[in-house]
Amino acid sequence: MSGIVLSNAVRQNLSSLQATADLLATTQSRLSTGKKVNTALDNPTNFFTAASLDSRASDINNLLDGIGNGIQIIQSANTGISSLTKLVDSAKSIANQALQSVAGYTSKSSVSTTIAGATADDLRGTSTYTNGLAQGIGVQDGQASPGVVTGNTLLGGVAKTGTGNNVQVAGADIEKTTLLSKLTNKPVAGDKLTVNGHTITFASGAAPDKATLPAGQGANSQLVTDGKGNSTVYLDTGTVEDVMNAIDIASGVQQVTISGGGATLKSETGTPAGIASGIITLSTSTGSDLTISGNNSLLSAFGLSSETTGTGTFKVERTANTAVGAGVSRANMIQDGATLTVNGKTITFKDAAIPKAADYGSGIVTGKNVITDGNGNSTVFLQGGKIDDVLTAIDIASGAQTAPVSNGAATLSVTAGSEASKVLSGGQLQLSSGLAGDLNITGTGNALQALGLAGNQGTATSFSVARTATAGGITGKTLSFEAFNGGSAVNVTIGDGTNGTVKSLADLNSKLAANNMTASIDTTGKLTISASNDYASSTIGSVESGGKIGGTAAAMFSTATAPVADVNAQTTRANLVTQYNNIIEQIKTTAQDASFNGVNLLGGDTL
Repeated sequence: MSGIVLSNAVRQNLSSLQATADLLATTQSRLSTGKKVNTALDNPTNFFTAASLDSRASDINNLLDGIGNGIQIIQSANTGISSLTKLVDSAKSIANQALQSVAGYTSKSSVSTTIAGATADDLRGTSTYTNGLAQGIGVQDGQASPGVVTGNTLLGGVAKTGTGNNVQVAGADIEKTTLLSKLTNKPVAGDKLTVNGHTITFASGAAPDKATLPAGQGANSQLVTDGKGNSTVYLDTGTVEDVMNAIDIASGVQQVTISGGGATLKSETGTPAGIASGIITLSTSTGSDLTISGNNSLLSAFGLSSETTGTGTFKVERTANTAVGAGVSRANMIQDGATLTVNGKTITFKDAAIPKAADYGSGIVTGKNVITDGNGNSTVFLQGGKIDDVLTAIDIASGAQTAPVSNGAATLSVTAGSEASKVLSGGQLQLSSGLAGDLNITGTGNALQALGLAGNQGTATSFSVARTATAGGITGKTLSFEAFNGGSAVNVTIGDGTNGTVKSLADLNSKLAANNMTASIDTTGKLTISASNDYASSTIGSVESGGKIGGTAAAMFSTATAPVADVNAQTTRANLVTQYNNIIEQIKTTAQDASFNGVNLLGGDTL
């Protein structure tokens, strides 16, 4: 470049341009720094002002750095708290699972006793009962100088016959075959005779064909009977014998067997009605006197009344058996149709011999003149019936004896804890209450009086036998437990809940809670006192745990049982404990890690 030569003017111009460029650079520097001056030489006052501002700006920058650090510290603490909250929730969940899980023992240590009738509302239980006994007045036999009855004494008497007046038709004595239509005061359709409460009805026409009769009815010649003592005699070809048979059926002298619409008659007690020389002879049964009532004109047609107007009655009375203890006296004969009601069950006395077979659903009590329905109701048959049969029926009704029915038979047995009723040596009936309830007997007819159960005056309308009651076995007794696992000793008295006594399960539990125990009762009245769940592994009354039982009721309780571990439950609970402990460790670690630049607010540091 040696060929280029600058003049002085050019050099000056270049120098001027360089100075201008320097000034522009200085100005640019000032503009970029925002300072009024760069050095004290420019402007001393402004220089120191600028320096002060630089210092404050540096302080502010330092504060901003501190605030930034504080924010980071707080954010770290907040993150730690969020994590800790989740961990605490997990710990609470595991703790709840542990609380809800079984105690780890299939059974806790306990003592127990069974109190009859005890409930959660009343620990005293109900009174217990034993069989009660009571006796009536002596029942007399039929001797002329009355003695006393035994269980084998017959309820009935000796059958007696009675005769009517001579009856003639057209100057000739009537016979069995005499048609009713030929009698002087002949019966007409609608006429009725009442025999021992049963009805004989006269109807026009001939007896229906056997095949057309309803079930339960049977025909014998011109007589149709319902098998229950009631009969209808048809007048077209009916005879005196038909009426005599109808009377025997109603009085119980003859028994009826109905089959295929036919009625077969058979004499059981007494003598069937007969006729000789125009005079009808009628008999009682052994179980009932004979009483025939009706219009006198109708009675006179058969010689049973001397009157022809109004109403009248023909009677024949049994006599008492005069052999020692063989039969009851006249006053002690039970009327046909009389009843006893025993604790709601009915005993009916029937003037008949016991059937060869019982109706469907009922059973003949083995060896007795009694048929029972299996529900406590019975029929005692007076023909052949004995005092023992009455006692049997009463015991079946009260439950003192049972007689389940099977295939038409009933087998008698004494209920456990009860006693069969019996006749005492003085002829008194000693009745047993049974255990099901107190015995209460009412009656109809003369049943109570005849059996000596109507009191000394014979006017009482009921007879009762109370069971023997014993108060609940724990009433008034004390029960105590020494301190159990640091609890407070307990001493309670079982009573009616007043004056500090304990009556209910809730009362007892309120006392036991302070001694780490709990009580429960089941439907059988079994009261169990156990260790609480917190001390499921402890044994009541042990040296280590305490809680020895005492008081007057202690002898009623069983020996304390030891707790029985449940392996599965304990494994489950151990797993829950492990999980819980792990979470606690995580909580500790999380709390320690919630720091920034060495500052941990959760650890107690400050900003």
